[in-house]
Amino acid sequence: MTGFSALNGALPPHSWGWELRAVNGKGLDLRLRVPDWIDGLEATLRKGLSAGVARGNVTLNLRINREEGAGALAVNTAQLDVVLNALQDIETRAMDAGISLAPSKATDIVTMRGVLEQAPVTDDNEALSAAVLAQFEDVLADFNAMRTTEGAALEAVLRSQLEEITNLTAQAAVRAEARSIESAVTLQRNLARVLDNADGADADRVAQELALLAVKADVTEEIDRLHGHVAAARDLIEQGGAVGRKLDFLMQEFNREANTLCAKAQDSALTRIGLALKAVIDQMREQVQNVE
Repeated sequence: MTGFSALNGALPPHSWGWELRAVNGKGLDLRLRVPDWIDGLEATLRKGLSAGVARGNVTLNLRINREEGAGALAVNTAQLDVVLNALQDIETRAMDAGISLAPSKATDIVTMRGVLEQAPVTDDNEALSAAVLAQFEDVLADFNAMRTTEGAALEAVLRSQLEEITNLTAQAAVRAEARSIESAVTLQRNLARVLDNADGADADRVAQELALLAVKADVTEEIDRLHGHVAAARDLIEQGGAVGRKLDFLMQEFNREANTLCAKAQDSALTRIGLALKAVIDQMREQVQNVE
């Protein structure tokens, strides 16, 4: 089942962006691209995804950026001493030369190179990790909300297809019953013809062979199993949760019965019904690939 979620967050001096997406897959394939400089982050996110998603090819991207120059301003006392000593030396020489200088202001001094500088920032990775993981719950909830909406629409499609299979199976049962009556008449006529044209033929033996052919052409079991598979599929849908793999297996059984029905049909009308069944089953099997 497909899904997508994207959120942004920040804890100065860091900001980050999430992108979580999934496409259909037979199993669960997790691909994470997250910063490796936060200890335990990937393992925790992988565990959370495994608990929240059961099936699909899932990709999680997390990009964390650090704002440059986010530290506080600080006075470089060593450089300030150098500047002050230089100013004192300049003022002394100016006085000796009889030159009067304007008094120096603090604002003039802090603008001098190296006096005021950015204080180094010590990153708190533990706090950052906690903030990121707290928002991950929102990312996953948003992601699953989209999948739930899609799942509701998909459920309606599957129920409609099961209803169509039920109707076609009922038509197959009616046609199989009519064919059985027609076949009985045909077999009796053929039996009489064989006995009239085969001297010394064992009537009982011929009747047994014709009866065996009738049994091999009987599709009652296939029709009964199709009804059973429909009931099982509806139960799985009602059950909810991660039932995609079970439905996928059940579709194989549906297809097997439809193939056997077509092989045994020996009747154009019943064959048409069997082919229609196969078409609906193939469509439903494609949809089941989207179920978690």
